[in-house]
Amino acid sequence: MPQIRQKDVRIDTPSGTPVPLRIYEPWEAQADPQAGLGGALLWIHGGGYVISGPAQDDAFCIAVAREQGLVVVSVDYRLAPEHPFPAPLVDCHSAWTWMQAQAVALGIDPARIAIGGQSAGGGLAAALVQQVHDEGGPQPVAQWLFCPMIDDRTAARIDLDQIGHRLWSNRNNRTGWEAYLGREPGAVDPPPYAAAARRTDLAGLPPAWIGVGTVDLFCEEDRVFADRLREADVDVTFRLVDGAPHGFESWASGTDIAQAYLVEARAWLYERLVVQSPATAGVDEQLQSRLAIHLLQSNRGALLCVAPPPTGGYSQHFRG
Repeated sequence: MPQIRQKDVRIDTPSGTPVPLRIYEPWEAQADPQAGLGGALLWIHGGGYVISGPAQDDAFCIAVAREQGLVVVSVDYRLAPEHPFPAPLVDCHSAWTWMQAQAVALGIDPARIAIGGQSAGGGLAAALVQQVHDEGGPQPVAQWLFCPMIDDRTAARIDLDQIGHRLWSNRNNRTGWEAYLGREPGAVDPPPYAAAARRTDLAGLPPAWIGVGTVDLFCEEDRVFADRLREADVDVTFRLVDGAPHGFESWASGTDIAQAYLVEARAWLYERLVVQSPATAGVDEQLQSRLAIHLLQSNRGALLCVAPPPTGGYSQHFRG
């Protein structure tokens, strides 16, 4: 697999605000200008809209870049409450625009860029996809959403406060949404693109992969969002992982469940980004083989979290 070069750059928003980006590039793509343009991922980190930065996802982004030969660009967007909506989304949109303008220099095909993120980053990714769709022009080939934080109305549900959701409780959720929106969540319709699940018309959006655990606070809002995308004839793959809490694929990434989940997620992304060539023709089979090995090595509980039972269950793939 290729070695990955990591570098930090700064770009500007239309108003001149600097936005740091962290770029993960396969060395081979830089060394061989005749290799052709490859796919890319615009990645948006999580943190409830109020904390964290790209460094928390270094290992994740390096793995994606190395395994699939992709250029990954991670956005160090401004955080609430100092910078509420729309500032974080403006920063992410600026990163998307920059990737389009710098595609050749980056060695990427502007028609093969996916947008993804985790938690609040998943919410920003889904909102950015919607904004780019409405603007016209080049479109992302896919949206890749891990436990996305997409519906402020969940935070308004006081009945959820008493449930002990691991890592991210509804009280945390309310704090994050209040900081991001600058007002009480769920009370009134937020402005366009502030909460991706509030959008009424989801038709025409790119294929989506959405993954979440059954004991994650966001389980229900993510499932509903996936259902609504399907009803709008969007190609959706929804992965519901039995017994998994919020962000398990990050803080428990070494477990069998998380490893199998991530292999499957990356295989989905690969299918939408990487064009088959003599150099990459066997990669799909390699990914599927790795997934099978993970499943065989997992215990029965882990296996149920990854393999859909004959009657249906956690895993659903909807095609419009």
